[in-house]
Amino acid sequence: MADAIKVLLVDDHQVVRRGLRTFLEVQDDIEVVGEAADGTEGVDRAEELKPDVILMDVKMPGMDGVDALRRLRELANPARVLVVTSFTEQRTVVPALRAGAAGYVYKDVDPDALAGAIRSVHAGHILLQPEVAGALLAQEETNAGTGRAGSLTEREREVLGLIADGRSNREIARALVLSEKTVKTHVSNILMKLDLADRTQAALWAVRHGVTG
Repeated sequence: MADAIKVLLVDDHQVVRRGLRTFLEVQDDIEVVGEAADGTEGVDRAEELKPDVILMDVKMPGMDGVDALRRLRELANPARVLVVTSFTEQRTVVPALRAGAAGYVYKDVDPDALAGAIRSVHAGHILLQPEVAGALLAQEETNAGTGRAGSLTEREREVLGLIADGRSNREIARALVLSEKTVKTHVSNILMKLDLADRTQAALWAVRHGVTG
């Protein structure tokens, strides 16, 4: 499976890891390359195994999922992290997304939907269940008012719309006939002007305020 999506499972419950592995191993395009029982081990395994996607719980002993996400970002680890958890509170959802999670689904997610979520985040998309998106948008509304949209240039609005479509910097550069360096500058300016922390928040802001690609 040379082209298979390499997945790392990070959860402190062995039965959960076993269940995920059992299901994912029957998928033709997904390969489970390793497991970890907490955030510290998860970060170490991610650096060692170089997975494409990490399925990570939030609440774990020792280093939890949010701290592990922050550490992965500090290390510039390119793996996309899909949080799979039973916790639905906003105080849990929002920090995980701000720390760099590419998606957030619940442990009772339909197995086929989970496989689809893995493929989606691997393709560069941001994937959130509706109530999760609502929680982040509620938080975002207190931080970035609609008036800030007027501070964006037309080009920045185009870039923001493409971010909302889940496009990477390379894809945005190709679509707008720009260099990747220029796109990165636009993204930085967008985040600064809207007082947002990352691309996930930017994408949700764009959807909320009707900025589309």
